[in-house]
Amino acid sequence: MPDFDVVGIGLNATDTLLIVPHFPSYAGKGPFTQEILSPGGQVASAMVTCAQLGLRTKYVGTVGDDLRGQVQMESLLTSGINLEHVQQRKNCPNQSAYIVIDQSTGERTVLWQRPECLRLHPDEIIPEMIVTSRLLHIDGHDTPAMEKAARIAHGNGIPVTVDVDTIYKGFERVLPYVDYLIASSEFPIQWTHQSDPLKALEIIQEEFSIRCAAMTLGAHGALARIDGKFHYSPAFVVNCIDTTGAGDVFHGAFCYGVLAGWEIGQILDFSNAMAALNCTAIGARGGVASLERARNLMARAERREMAEIRSRIA
Repeated sequence: MPDFDVVGIGLNATDTLLIVPHFPSYAGKGPFTQEILSPGGQVASAMVTCAQLGLRTKYVGTVGDDLRGQVQMESLLTSGINLEHVQQRKNCPNQSAYIVIDQSTGERTVLWQRPECLRLHPDEIIPEMIVTSRLLHIDGHDTPAMEKAARIAHGNGIPVTVDVDTIYKGFERVLPYVDYLIASSEFPIQWTHQSDPLKALEIIQEEFSIRCAAMTLGAHGALARIDGKFHYSPAFVVNCIDTTGAGDVFHGAFCYGVLAGWEIGQILDFSNAMAALNCTAIGARGGVASLERARNLMARAERREMAEIRSRIA
């Protein structure tokens, strides 16, 4: 039996959250009501979600040795995640983000920076990081390292999920090893230059023989294509406080559903519920919920769907 259910290789970040009553107009100014230092980052937050859901979880990545790096490491340690292959880089600041959260809507605007000294290189990826797990989750940063990790997993029959929101140079060398692509709504359009998002998703899936190609749709839920058929899951309506980290939590929940052997519709519904619950608290990991809370929300909550998507796949 593998030592871990899931291993995540990729980004972490430490966020400075600025809470504002309303986001100011361009070139304007306004007060903020709170400033909060909070751990986040795509893959790291997905792994925290997996650990919260009871999975045996490992995180692989690089962390700075400054205060922000310490905040990140403390969060990961208290989450019960294995950090054996985390590298803490000396004299290197951690990836940081300044996130402005509009209290009137819960929407966030992100400004981020990742120093070059945090780059993860292919020769730092070894099979022992990956082959002791049941699933590998990656992002698109440090693309050559992600390619090697995905290739190792693929060669050992380990499914690969990927979180990608923008185009990375050389990412076409990663996609042939991906089983579950969960992209932003913009990525398929940017990648294919096809304005129809459904067609764009289909093109990527067919080109790289990806088992399941999916996209998140923010406040409207998520869409996936598998076995030649589209599946749409509307979002759950909650009192949204902060959308920071919703996508990362979605990805962690998606990993859980894959490992549980669920059908794609159930995976999307569960992932939407976990993402929605995270939006009810401040911070990228502020509202990471339990399995029970997610199921309760799925049983009673109102849902918000995109009528155009629903009509096209009906």
